[in-house]
Amino acid sequence: MTSSPSRRFAWRGERQVKPWYDPNTWSGAMVAMLAVAGVLWVVQLVNAGDNYALDRFGLRARHLAGLWGVVTEPFLHASYAHLLSNTAPLVLIGWVLMRSGVRNWAIVTAVVIVLGGLATWLVGPSDTVIVGASGMVFGWLGYLLARAFFARKFQWVVEAVLVLFFFGTLLFGLLPNFQAHVAWQAHVSGFVAGVATGAVMHPRRGSTRASRNAAVS
Repeated sequence: MTSSPSRRFAWRGERQVKPWYDPNTWSGAMVAMLAVAGVLWVVQLVNAGDNYALDRFGLRARHLAGLWGVVTEPFLHASYAHLLSNTAPLVLIGWVLMRSGVRNWAIVTAVVIVLGGLATWLVGPSDTVIVGASGMVFGWLGYLLARAFFARKFQWVVEAVLVLFFFGTLLFGLLPNFQAHVAWQAHVSGFVAGVATGAVMHPRRGSTRASRNAAVS
């Protein structure tokens, strides 16, 4: 008689105890976001070691050759200081988003990167290459605020308030900035994409019921 395979999870009473690295836990979500930041830092090390040659793959507005930057823009940065300024918001805001599930994080991130990137390609400055993860971070921020506003779920409202408390100054990055090295259009595009994603994924319950009643009447 063969012995039964050992269980991979420990049990406490009748509640399953998840591993600390499970991204659906508080600690696991943080580990996942630190891994994402780690990837960006590895890319930065390679890029800096090659005299920032990879930045040629960044986004160039209204140039067909720069359209691939819609996807590559968040992974490239102009300097160590540039990436360092993005790291804390990326890890912590991304951690809040990751707490709602890996699938949700992946969907929001993909939509924000694509829609925000395309909008940046349409309205951004065409005389420079745009790189940086800040557009994606602003998209996450916009999504978290929109999710709290439309869904009105207590936990999400609290999370949005805390994010605003710690990172509310980021919203100044949505204002027009005429410094040559700041593409504020990417911030606005990402934020709007995040808000739109939150509005679509979490419509107000009242409006949803109203639309259903209208459909059956």
